[in-house]
Amino acid sequence: MAGPVRVRRLTDQEGQKLQQIVRRGSTSSVRYRRAMMLLASAGGNRVPVIAQLVQAGEDTVRDVIHRFNEIGLACLDPRWAGGRPRLLSTDDEDFVVQTATTRPTKLGQPFTRWSLRKLVTYLHRVHGRVIRIGREALRCLLARRGVTFQRTKTWKESPDPERDAKLDRIEEILDRFPDRVFAFDEFGPLGIRPAAGTGWAPSGHPERHPATYHRTHGVRYFHGCYSVGDDKLWGVNRRRKGAGNTLAALRTIRSARPDGAPVYVILDNLPAHKGQEIRRWARKHRVELCFTPTYASWANPIEAHFGPLRQFTITNSHHPNHTVQTRALHAYVRWRNANARHRDVLAAERRERARIRSEKGIRWAGRARMAA
Repeated sequence: MAGPVRVRRLTDQEGQKLQQIVRRGSTSSVRYRRAMMLLASAGGNRVPVIAQLVQAGEDTVRDVIHRFNEIGLACLDPRWAGGRPRLLSTDDEDFVVQTATTRPTKLGQPFTRWSLRKLVTYLHRVHGRVIRIGREALRCLLARRGVTFQRTKTWKESPDPERDAKLDRIEEILDRFPDRVFAFDEFGPLGIRPAAGTGWAPSGHPERHPATYHRTHGVRYFHGCYSVGDDKLWGVNRRRKGAGNTLAALRTIRSARPDGAPVYVILDNLPAHKGQEIRRWARKHRVELCFTPTYASWANPIEAHFGPLRQFTITNSHHPNHTVQTRALHAYVRWRNANARHRDVLAAERRERARIRSEKGIRWAGRARMAA
């Protein structure tokens, strides 16, 4: 019998890249939705749940997962054919791409980066080759080959010596005990300020929110708990992160399974999550704390559900105070738990996603998975 369709185990770079796409948004809705599918699958969600989460067909989700397992992050970009035949040969295109991705100083040029004009001029002067290409054709070629003008980034890998062991343990409990697995994390900081978004409005008359310069309300953190087996989300807003608030959340998780059998909680390595009092309480009440590896918060299943929480309650909002904001968060959580699988509600959610699409800073993550 074939196993469930799921993504292979993510590398640190893949997990961080996917998390970056869904947190900051993307100019391509296709790229954004595919990244959400992969992270949700990496977080242990099955194909039907992912299809409902991103408002796509189950076959589409399976195709994206299989494609990722074959070619990696290249599956995020659709390959649509069309237009007139290319005038440059494949070898010429490879040479152009190689030149564009090479530092100009290595080619004897006195600058550290290419502009389109400088690159076109250099290609016209290459000895032994005839590269006749204009700026617009060069821009389209680079975009087609996945080369874009980007800011220089730093990178990091997880230095956790127990990275593989921690990910293996998370995978094991999700496979063997899904009804007894929970996830916990803080979502925030949540400030009181107008949040930009998109919506239907008369042409030339968009909805406007006031600009704020003096913010005296402080911030809050949504301490969220997620039941993997029940697909239920709940939580409470707190003024700050702390061991006491973490312990209170763990008690609500333990009370969700009052039979005394072991439960498993996936959470990150925040110091407020791993104090001695919390560890003693967990041992006493048969709660196993499964920590994600360092720099791998994407391995927490709850991360995949913080994105919609931000989209439906923070984006395109203007809450006057934290009380109203907290009520909105709890109202969405109740709505989400009660209507997550209803067809009419899914259609309404699809329309809402079309209305709210330009939010940046979305938190969304997943966990690593071995290939099926």
